Amino acid sequence: MKIFKTKFAIREFLSTVRSQKIKIGLVPTMGALHDGHLSLVAQSKANCVITIVSIFVNPTQFNNSDDLKKYPKPLEKDIQLLENAGCDILFSPEVDEMYSETEDWGYEVGPMSNILEGKFRPGHYKGVTQIVFKLFDLIKPDSAFFGQKDYQQFLVISKMSQDLNLNIDLIACPIIREADGLAMSSRNIRLSASERNKSLALFKSLEFIRTNFHQLPIDELLDRANLLFEKDDHVSLEYLKICDMLTLEEIHSKKKQKAIALIACMIGETRLIDNMILS
Repeated sequence: MKIFKTKFAIREFLSTVRSQKIKIGLVPTMGALHDGHLSLVAQSKANCVITIVSIFVNPTQFNNSDDLKKYPKPLEKDIQLLENAGCDILFSPEVDEMYSETEDWGYEVGPMSNILEGKFRPGHYKGVTQIVFKLFDLIKPDSAFFGQKDYQQFLVISKMSQDLNLNIDLIACPIIREADGLAMSSRNIRLSASERNKSLALFKSLEFIRTNFHQLPIDELLDRANLLFEKDDHVSLEYLKICDMLTLEEIHSKKKQKAIALIACMIGETRLIDNMILS
């Protein structure tokens, strides 16, 4: 596996690759890799000749400075995992390599910046689109692979790609879960044993909604799913909603054929998100 730290070096290398018209796949990550990330690498390898993984903890998408400081950065372990997975190229730049002090990002995310994740994390998607555009512009992949766990993020990036005519095939890959259902996340390692047990409420609530989606009214589904969250000072449900899959507008009727349940919850000091397609 080749490792590049600078934009110049990876740009020079890829210029020779593109002359051979080889299909390039990109997996953007913030590191602290787990089997969910590695499933994206496998998808890329199945669809592309060269797979590039980027590891960059992007400061502009954190609205909480403590969260940024605590984000895990086990780079050596990540490199070993990527080598074992057959990744071809790792791009792992420093912050000053990707950002100048004076630059501004003018892309407007639109309505999704004000709902769900956008509501609880102001400015988050502006930072996400900023770094993803930089990676797309630098690497110019044919395809890019993202996890369904960050479903709203995938919709935001899809809209940006369409708005800016980037002509990249964006692929959402299924959520990879632990044996007990918890969605794999780089943040899971921050959970204590007690918090880890409490975190299962996210999966259980989504599974209850999915199982009973065609039997119960939406309001009752949500009311009963909310009961799965014990009254605990260390558990704080931020949202649990059933939405249209394309717009993420809340739905109150099952006339909508494409629905998804989305959840965000603080478990102790760790924020977890998850979702489940219902139809």
